[in-house]
Amino acid sequence: MRRLLLPDGAGDAALPLLLGRAMRAFADGYVAILLPAYLLALGFGTWEVGILASATLLGSAAATLAVGAWGHRFHQRRLLLAAALLMAATGFSFAIPSSFWPLLLIAFAGTLNPSSGDVSLFLPLESARLAEAAQGQARTALFARYSLLGALFAALGALAAVLPDHLAALTGATQLDALRAMFMVYGLIGGAVWLLYRRLPEPHAEGPRLPPLPLGPSRGVVLRLAALFSVDSFAGGLVLHSLMALWLFKRFDLSLSAAGTFFFWVGLLTAVSQLAAPHLAKRIGLLNTMVFTHIPASLCLIAAAFATSLDTVLGLLLMRSLLSQMDVPARAAFVMAVVTPGERSAAASFTAVPRSLAAAISPALGGALFAGGWLAAPLVACGVLKIAYDLTLWRVFRKVATSHHE
Repeated sequence: MRRLLLPDGAGDAALPLLLGRAMRAFADGYVAILLPAYLLALGFGTWEVGILASATLLGSAAATLAVGAWGHRFHQRRLLLAAALLMAATGFSFAIPSSFWPLLLIAFAGTLNPSSGDVSLFLPLESARLAEAAQGQARTALFARYSLLGALFAALGALAAVLPDHLAALTGATQLDALRAMFMVYGLIGGAVWLLYRRLPEPHAEGPRLPPLPLGPSRGVVLRLAALFSVDSFAGGLVLHSLMALWLFKRFDLSLSAAGTFFFWVGLLTAVSQLAAPHLAKRIGLLNTMVFTHIPASLCLIAAAFATSLDTVLGLLLMRSLLSQMDVPARAAFVMAVVTPGERSAAASFTAVPRSLAAAISPALGGALFAGGWLAAPLVACGVLKIAYDLTLWRVFRKVATSHHE
């Protein structure tokens, strides 16, 4: 298992983090698709779907901010165990109520993820641990494995979105009850992640390590990155997986099973792109990998907004998925490379928080645009904003990237 998952030069402490990422991604993969279907089955409209999606991201931002501000006072193992327990509680709790306000509270306080990427409080904690487990090119490769497992198991999770239909057909249960059962499974997965993270080294069992520190010398770089990442995330929030599934449901009357199959292939192509990311970054650099793969993906999204054939739309979206997430491991490795080692945990948190906050606003806006009949607007706005982000990022940080030989 170690030889298969860990690149050469990476420590064994990274293995539970990679396995935990895979398990969480599987749960997130089907939740992102089933969340709008579950809320529509409860009688909510597109506006409420957007509000609840925003609440999940806003809550994640608040938790991530707390980790960045005060997390250095606690050992990351304890914080990861607490996060896993919160994931378990979220799944079990979300399956029970049927009214809007309890669901909104659980969405805000819990760990549900309506997007294709990891936006939870797990991310900064795991990123800091991974950065300690490898150096140089091995670190980029390790982050690529982390992203690869996330994408691959999110794809498998998307395929699991067909299970409620099969469960209802086999048992005679209502679709709503079958959907509730999938959120119970989400809670069980959270419990399994908690058991897995108990294998992480105890604080006293680790060798000497640089204690995590609040931001200091790298503050300026981190703040500039955070501001730019927030633009990218605001744009992405307009078409996160839950809203993209909702768009396909509304515009093409796509079935839940067909949506699950489509998002499986989206995730699979994303996983393939993670394999190429470290090799591309080694040839052209981390920053160029982030920028030059993102722009064609955004052009595909804009074209999909105006396409009238379902086959054309799905083809463009699949092409986008092959490119749009290649920047994820490069971005994580770039942030870790341009800050001092002691600031890595704080840097991961403070670059993640604005992303989560920005992404928390846009789903409600996207839902409102869908409800108003402006079905193409969120896709076009996302593409244009992402292209502007990419060009600005490259212009601002190309000298920083050269000085760090990344």
